[in-house]
Amino acid sequence: MALRLGDEAPDFTADTTEGEIHFHEWLGNSWAVLFSHPADFTPVCTTELGYTAKLKDEFAKRNVKVLALSVDPIQLHHDWIKDIEETQNVTMNFPIIADSEKKVAMLYDMIHPNASEKFTVRSVFIIGPDKKVKATITYPPSTGRNFNEILRVIDSLQLTAKYSVATPVNWESGEDVVIAPAISDADAETKFPKGFKRIKSYLRMTPQPDK
Repeated sequence: MALRLGDEAPDFTADTTEGEIHFHEWLGNSWAVLFSHPADFTPVCTTELGYTAKLKDEFAKRNVKVLALSVDPIQLHHDWIKDIEETQNVTMNFPIIADSEKKVAMLYDMIHPNASEKFTVRSVFIIGPDKKVKATITYPPSTGRNFNEILRVIDSLQLTAKYSVATPVNWESGEDVVIAPAISDADAETKFPKGFKRIKSYLRMTPQPDK
Protein backbone atom coordinates (compact mmCIF):
# COMPACT_ATOMS: atom_id res chain seq x y z
CA MET A 1 0.00 0.00 0.00
CA ALA A 2 1.28 3.46 -0.87
CA LEU A 3 2.63 5.64 1.91
CA ARG A 4 0.44 8.57 2.81
CA LEU A 5 1.23 11.90 4.41
CA GLY A 6 1.59 11.47 8.15
CA ASP A 7 2.51 7.78 7.92
CA GLU A 8 5.69 6.67 9.62
CA ALA A 9 8.46 6.23 7.08
CA PRO A 10 9.35 2.52 7.14
CA ASP A 11 12.65 1.70 8.78
CA PHE A 12 15.17 -0.43 6.93
CA THR A 13 18.77 -1.55 6.86
CA ALA A 14 20.58 -1.15 3.55
CA ASP A 15 23.99 -1.22 1.94
CA THR A 16 25.00 2.15 0.53
CA THR A 17 28.00 3.78 -1.10
CA GLU A 18 28.91 5.09 2.36
CA GLY A 19 28.45 1.78 4.18
CA GLU A 20 25.51 0.06 5.83
CA ILE A 21 22.85 2.31 7.33
CA HIS A 22 19.90 1.75 9.62
CA PHE A 23 17.54 4.37 8.28
CA HIS A 24 15.83 5.70 11.42
CA GLU A 25 19.14 5.69 13.29
CA TRP A 26 20.87 7.41 10.37
CA LEU A 27 18.10 10.01 10.21
CA GLY A 28 18.44 10.93 13.90
CA ASN A 29 16.95 14.38 14.54
CA SER A 30 17.31 15.52 10.94
CA TRP A 31 14.92 15.88 8.05
CA ALA A 32 15.53 13.65 5.05
CA VAL A 33 15.00 13.55 1.32
CA LEU A 34 14.83 9.96 0.07
CA PHE A 35 14.65 9.76 -3.71
CA SER A 36 14.80 6.90 -6.19
CA HIS A 37 16.38 6.52 -9.61
CA PRO A 38 15.35 4.17 -12.42
CA ALA A 39 18.88 2.86 -13.00
CA ASP A 40 22.60 3.65 -12.86
CA PHE A 41 24.38 5.10 -15.89
CA THR A 42 21.25 6.85 -17.14
CA PRO A 43 21.49 10.44 -18.38
CA VAL A 44 18.74 12.15 -16.40
CA CYS A 45 19.76 10.48 -13.13
CA THR A 46 23.36 11.53 -13.65
CA THR A 47 22.34 15.19 -13.88
CA GLU A 48 20.01 14.88 -10.86
CA LEU A 49 22.61 13.35 -8.56
CA GLY A 50 25.21 15.87 -9.64
CA TYR A 51 22.91 18.82 -8.99
CA THR A 52 21.88 17.43 -5.61
CA ALA A 53 25.54 17.18 -4.60
CA LYS A 54 25.94 20.87 -5.47
CA LEU A 55 23.13 21.69 -3.04
CA LYS A 56 25.01 20.26 -0.03
CA ASP A 57 25.15 23.57 1.83
CA GLU A 58 21.48 24.33 1.12
CA PHE A 59 20.39 21.00 2.58
CA ALA A 60 22.77 21.37 5.53
CA LYS A 61 21.40 24.74 6.60
CA ARG A 62 17.91 23.21 6.63
CA ASN A 63 19.11 20.21 8.69
CA VAL A 64 18.29 17.84 5.82
CA LYS A 65 20.08 14.60 4.98
CA VAL A 66 19.88 13.27 1.42
CA LEU A 67 19.66 9.60 0.48
CA ALA A 68 19.33 8.25 -3.07
CA LEU A 69 18.28 4.78 -4.20
CA SER A 70 18.75 2.63 -7.28
CA VAL A 71 18.02 -1.07 -7.74
CA ASP A 72 21.49 -1.66 -9.19
CA PRO A 73 24.27 -3.29 -7.10
CA ILE A 74 26.81 -1.39 -5.02
CA GLN A 75 29.79 -1.80 -7.38
CA LEU A 76 27.84 -0.23 -10.23
CA HIS A 77 27.01 2.69 -7.92
CA HIS A 78 30.70 3.29 -7.23
CA ASP A 79 31.52 3.11 -10.93
CA TRP A 80 28.65 5.45 -11.74
CA ILE A 81 29.79 7.98 -9.14
CA LYS A 82 33.02 8.41 -11.11
CA ASP A 83 30.96 9.40 -14.15
CA ILE A 84 28.75 11.74 -12.11
CA GLU A 85 31.75 13.53 -10.64
CA GLU A 86 33.45 13.81 -14.01
CA THR A 87 30.47 14.98 -16.07
CA GLN A 88 28.78 17.19 -13.46
CA ASN A 89 31.98 18.66 -11.96
CA VAL A 90 31.06 17.71 -8.39
CA THR A 91 32.20 15.53 -5.52
CA MET A 92 29.47 13.17 -4.38
CA ASN A 93 28.60 13.84 -0.75
CA PHE A 94 25.61 11.67 0.11
CA PRO A 95 24.93 7.92 0.05
CA ILE A 96 23.21 5.89 -2.67
CA ILE A 97 21.34 2.76 -1.56
CA ALA A 98 22.06 -0.45 -3.47
CA ASP A 99 18.61 -2.03 -3.55
CA SER A 100 19.15 -4.92 -5.96
CA GLU A 101 16.56 -7.06 -4.16
CA LYS A 102 14.11 -4.13 -4.31
CA LYS A 103 13.32 -4.40 -0.60
CA VAL A 104 13.34 -0.65 0.06
CA ALA A 105 11.67 0.06 -3.29
CA MET A 106 8.78 -2.18 -2.32
CA LEU A 107 8.53 -0.71 1.20
CA TYR A 108 8.16 2.76 -0.31
CA ASP A 109 6.09 1.73 -3.34
CA MET A 110 8.70 3.06 -5.74
CA ILE A 111 7.95 0.55 -8.50
CA HIS A 112 4.85 1.37 -10.54
CA PRO A 113 4.20 -1.62 -12.84
CA ASN A 114 2.21 0.36 -15.39
CA ALA A 115 5.25 2.61 -15.87
CA SER A 116 7.96 -0.04 -15.49
CA GLU A 117 7.91 -3.50 -13.98
CA LYS A 118 11.65 -3.46 -13.33
CA PHE A 119 12.77 0.04 -12.44
CA THR A 120 11.74 2.56 -9.82
CA VAL A 121 9.98 5.75 -10.85
CA ARG A 122 11.40 9.09 -9.70
CA SER A 123 9.92 9.10 -6.21
CA VAL A 124 10.69 11.79 -3.63
CA PHE A 125 9.89 11.40 0.06
CA ILE A 126 10.45 14.29 2.46
CA ILE A 127 10.61 12.89 5.98
CA GLY A 128 10.63 14.82 9.24
CA PRO A 129 12.70 14.26 12.38
CA ASP A 130 9.66 12.49 13.84
CA LYS A 131 10.12 9.86 11.09
CA LYS A 132 6.78 10.84 9.52
CA VAL A 133 6.25 11.36 5.79
CA LYS A 134 5.71 15.10 5.25
CA ALA A 135 5.53 15.24 1.44
CA THR A 136 5.75 12.95 -1.57
CA ILE A 137 6.36 13.81 -5.20
CA THR A 138 6.36 11.27 -8.03
CA TYR A 139 7.79 11.87 -11.50
CA PRO A 140 7.88 9.50 -14.47
CA PRO A 141 11.31 8.09 -15.40
CA SER A 142 11.55 10.46 -18.38
CA THR A 143 11.20 13.70 -16.38
CA GLY A 144 14.03 15.09 -14.29
CA ARG A 145 13.14 16.53 -10.91
CA ASN A 146 13.35 20.19 -9.90
CA PHE A 147 15.44 20.18 -6.73
CA ASN A 148 14.95 23.91 -6.25
CA GLU A 149 11.26 23.09 -5.88
CA ILE A 150 12.10 20.37 -3.37
CA LEU A 151 14.02 22.94 -1.31
CA ARG A 152 11.04 25.29 -1.54
CA VAL A 153 8.72 22.56 -0.24
CA ILE A 154 11.10 21.89 2.66
CA ASP A 155 11.15 25.60 3.51
CA SER A 156 7.34 25.59 3.59
CA LEU A 157 7.14 22.43 5.68
CA GLN A 158 9.62 23.69 8.24
CA LEU A 159 7.97 27.09 8.49
CA THR A 160 4.41 25.81 8.79
CA ALA A 161 5.48 23.27 11.42
CA LYS A 162 6.44 26.17 13.71
CA TYR A 163 3.77 28.78 12.97
CA SER A 164 0.02 28.82 12.32
CA VAL A 165 0.49 29.74 8.68
CA ALA A 166 0.33 28.26 5.19
CA THR A 167 2.32 29.25 2.13
CA PRO A 168 0.44 30.60 -0.92
CA VAL A 169 0.89 29.88 -4.61
CA ASN A 170 4.48 30.16 -5.89
CA TRP A 171 5.67 31.21 -2.43
CA GLU A 172 9.40 31.59 -1.87
CA SER A 173 11.13 31.95 1.48
CA GLY A 174 10.96 35.57 2.66
CA GLU A 175 7.58 36.32 1.06
CA ASP A 176 4.26 36.90 2.82
CA VAL A 177 2.35 33.89 4.11
CA VAL A 178 -1.29 33.06 4.82
CA ILE A 179 -2.66 33.03 8.36
CA ALA A 180 -4.50 29.80 9.19
CA PRO A 181 -8.31 30.34 9.02
CA ALA A 182 -8.75 28.86 12.51
CA ILE A 183 -6.90 31.84 14.00
CA SER A 184 -9.21 34.73 14.91
CA ASP A 185 -8.28 38.31 14.03
CA ALA A 186 -7.78 39.03 17.74
CA ASP A 187 -5.42 36.10 18.15
CA ALA A 188 -3.67 36.99 14.91
CA GLU A 189 -2.78 40.40 16.30
CA THR A 190 -0.95 38.67 19.14
CA LYS A 191 0.58 35.84 17.15
CA PHE A 192 1.76 38.03 14.27
CA PRO A 193 3.16 41.29 15.70
CA LYS A 194 4.30 42.41 12.25
CA GLY A 195 0.63 42.86 11.42
CA PHE A 196 -1.50 41.38 8.69
CA LYS A 197 -3.65 42.35 5.73
CA ARG A 198 -7.27 41.15 5.83
CA ILE A 199 -8.31 40.53 2.22
CA LYS A 200 -11.24 38.27 3.08
CA SER A 201 -12.33 36.72 6.36
CA TYR A 202 -10.56 33.54 5.27
CA LEU A 203 -7.65 35.19 3.45
CA ARG A 204 -5.19 37.18 5.58
CA MET A 205 -1.58 37.79 4.65
CA THR A 206 1.28 38.45 7.04
CA PRO A 207 5.06 38.81 6.67
CA GLN A 208 6.94 35.55 7.16
CA PRO A 209 7.18 35.24 10.96
CA ASP A 210 10.79 34.09 11.19
CA LYS A 211 12.29 36.67 8.83
